[in-house]
Amino acid sequence: MTTLDPVAVFRTEAAECLEAIEAGLLDLTHQLDNKDLVDAVFRGLHTLKGSGAMFGFEALAAFTHHCETAFDRVRKGEVAATSELVAAVLTAQDHMRALVDQPDADHGDTGHKLLAQLQAAVGGKEAAPAAVPAPAPAAVCEAPAKKTNSWRIRFSLPANSMANGTNPLGLLDELRDLGECTVRANSSAIPPLDALTPTELHISWDVTLTSEQDRSAIDDVFIFVLDDMELSVEEIDASAAATAAPVEEKAAPARVAAASAAPVSPTTVAEFRPVEAVPAKREVPAAVSQAKAAENVRVPAERLDELMDRVGELVIAQSRLSQLASASTDIALRSVSEEIERLSGELRDTMMVLRMVPVATLFSRFRRLVHDLARETGKVIELVTEGESTEVDKTVIERLADPLVHLVRNSIDHGLETPADRLASGKTEAGTVTLSARQAGGEVIISIKDDGRGINRERVRAKAESSGLIQPGQPLSDSELLQLIFAPGFSTAAAITNLSGRGVGMDVVKKTVEALRGAIDIVSVPGQGSEVSLRIPLTLAIIDGLLVRVGSGRYVIPLSAVEECLELSLEEDLRSRGRSFISLRDSLVPFLRLRDLFRTGTKPDVHQKVVVISTGTERVGLVVDQIVGDHQTVIKSMSKLHNNVATFSGATILGDGSVALILDVGHLVAAGQQQEAQLRVAG
Repeated sequence: MTTLDPVAVFRTEAAECLEAIEAGLLDLTHQLDNKDLVDAVFRGLHTLKGSGAMFGFEALAAFTHHCETAFDRVRKGEVAATSELVAAVLTAQDHMRALVDQPDADHGDTGHKLLAQLQAAVGGKEAAPAAVPAPAPAAVCEAPAKKTNSWRIRFSLPANSMANGTNPLGLLDELRDLGECTVRANSSAIPPLDALTPTELHISWDVTLTSEQDRSAIDDVFIFVLDDMELSVEEIDASAAATAAPVEEKAAPARVAAASAAPVSPTTVAEFRPVEAVPAKREVPAAVSQAKAAENVRVPAERLDELMDRVGELVIAQSRLSQLASASTDIALRSVSEEIERLSGELRDTMMVLRMVPVATLFSRFRRLVHDLARETGKVIELVTEGESTEVDKTVIERLADPLVHLVRNSIDHGLETPADRLASGKTEAGTVTLSARQAGGEVIISIKDDGRGINRERVRAKAESSGLIQPGQPLSDSELLQLIFAPGFSTAAAITNLSGRGVGMDVVKKTVEALRGAIDIVSVPGQGSEVSLRIPLTLAIIDGLLVRVGSGRYVIPLSAVEECLELSLEEDLRSRGRSFISLRDSLVPFLRLRDLFRTGTKPDVHQKVVVISTGTERVGLVVDQIVGDHQTVIKSMSKLHNNVATFSGATILGDGSVALILDVGHLVAAGQQQEAQLRVAG
C-alpha cells in the first residue's frame, strides 16, 4: 500500500488554491467593485496561509499574510480595489508558487520588493515589507476600539489528524491572533502508555476567546477540518468568560499555553466532554461530506499512463486470440473470444474517457498571459474562450500548452494594433483574441483568432526571398505562402523584443503539432485579422483503424478519417493512368496509388479498392489491394531512425505478432492535393 506524502498532497492542493486565487484576481480586474470576488480572493489567501503554516511552510504563510491583510482592508472598505493592487498580488502570487515549490531556496530580496509594491498599491498603509520572515504570534490586543465578544470554543480533532498533516498548534495560534485567549488542554482521553500510538491525537481543547471578530472569523480558523472534527462555539458574556477562564495565559504563545497549561482539576476535566458541532454555514452533514469526498479520487497521472499501457497490451492479446479463434472450429473458443473482444473494447473505451480532460484546463492558463501582455504592450485586449467543455487526451493537452503560448503571443504582438491605430482604422479600442475548440470526427480543432491587422503577405514573401526559403518571383498559392511563417528562423518583426523577433516560436508550433500527427491551417484577411487552426487527434493511445493490404504489406488507416470505400476495377485503373482522378458524386477526387508510393514491386490485384479519406474539407483517395477490416490499433511511436518518414505516424502490433504501419492522413491528403494542383497547372 502506498503512503501519500503529506507535503506532496499540500503542494497539489496549494497549486489548485493558487489557480483559484489567480482566476479571482483576473475576474476582479474587470469588476473592481465586486465584493463577492474580493471575498473569494481573501478566502483563498487565508486558506493558503493557514494550510502553509500547518505543513511547515512558514515563509509562505508569512508572505501570504501581507496579501491577505491587504484584501482584508479592501473587504472592510478601508481601501479600494484597484488595478495596481490586483497586479501587485498577481505578481506576488508567482513568488508564492516559488515558496511552495522551493521553500528552502534562497529567493533573495524578491519578497521585500513585492511587498514594497503591495504597500504602494494600498496607499502606503500596509505592513512594512521588512516583516517577510514568519512573524511571532502577535501580542494580545490591549485596548479594543470596537465592541468585543467573548466566545467559548471547545474542539477535538480525529485521532489521525496529525498523520494527515493537521497541526492543532497552528489552529491555536490562529485563535490567538484573533484576540485574548485562554487555552486548556483536556488529556483525559489519552490511553495508557502501552496502548498509546505516538502518531495519534487524543487531546481536546477548551478555549476562551475575547475578540473584536465575529463568529465567521472563528469558523475560518477551522475551515480545513470542519467536516471531520467536533466543534462547539458559543458566545458568552464577560463574567462567564472570567469564570470559564480562571487561569491567565494571555501573554504566552498558544504553543506554550497548550503544552504547559496549569493543571486542570479533575472536576473541570470531568465537566468537559467533546460535543457535537454547532451547525455553521460552511458545515454539511457527515454523510453528505463523505459522499462528496467519494465523488472524486485524486490519481497520479503516471498511474493512468501505466494502466493505459496494460490496456494496450490486452488489446493486442485479444487481437491474437480473435485470430486464433477465427481459424478454429471450436464453437466454445469462438464464443469466449467474442466475449473477451467485447469486454476489452468496453475497457478500452472506459480508459479513454478517464484520460480525457476538458480544454478549459488549457485555456484557463492564458487569462494571466493575456493580462500580463496587455500591461506590457499597452494594448487593450479581451480574451474570449469558446468550446471549453471539449475533451481531449491529457497527453495532447500537456503538449499543446507551449505551442498555444507562442500563437497567442504572436497574435498579440504581430496581429493586434495599438489602441490609437485601431481607432484610426474604425475599430474598437479593445482587440479580441478568441480561443475556441470543437470536435470534428476523430479530431479536435483548436483555433486562435484575432481581429487585428492580418498577415502582410508582401512582407512574408520579401522575408522568405531574402532568407533563401523561396526563389524570387516563385509562384506560390496563398496557403503555401502563409505556411512559410512556420519555417525555422522566420520572423517579420523589425526588432527583437521580449515577445518576438527571434524566429523560433512558430517553428516550435509546427514541430509539436506534427509530432502529435496534427496539421495547421491559416486564414488571414488584411485589416480584419487572422485565424490559426490546429487539427489534433483526440487521443494518442488507442484508435479504431481500417486495416488494408498493399502488396504483401499491411497498413492501418485511422477510421475517423475514412469517408467511404469504392471498388476500382483494372479497366478503370488503366483509364485513369496519367490523371489519377475518380468521379465521386459529380466531383473529382484525386487519388494516390499506395503500391507505387511504397514501391512494392508487385502487380495490382484484379479488384482494387479506393479508400476515400479526408481532413476538413480536403479529400483524397488511397488505392489499396485489399481491405482486411477494422482493427483496434494500439499506437506505438516510431523509432528515431524513422522520425523523418512523413508518410507514417506510428506503428501497431497485429494479432499474429507482425507490425503494421499507421498512415499519416494529413500528409497523404496534402500530397494528393499537391498532385491535383500540379495536374491542373499542366493541363
